[in-house]
Amino acid sequence: MKPQDILFILILVFLIYKKNPKYFVFAGLFCFALSIPFFQFWIFFTAERLTWYAVAFILSAIIIFIADNKN
Repeated sequence: MKPQDILFILILVFLIYKKNPKYFVFAGLFCFALSIPFFQFWIFFTAERLTWYAVAFILSAIIIFIADNKN
């Protein structure tokens, strides 16, 4: 596990504790925005990981939003 994976897991656990879909979307958009310079400088491994993290954050936001609306 790389340090960025550990940081992602810590942030994900913190956001799950907060249960606010807005925070997940902001984290996902931040990851997308952060990955753009990495793609520009041809640092593909980190950029690809950031896009996967962004997808995970946005998918988590969707799941939490649906779960909150069902109740």
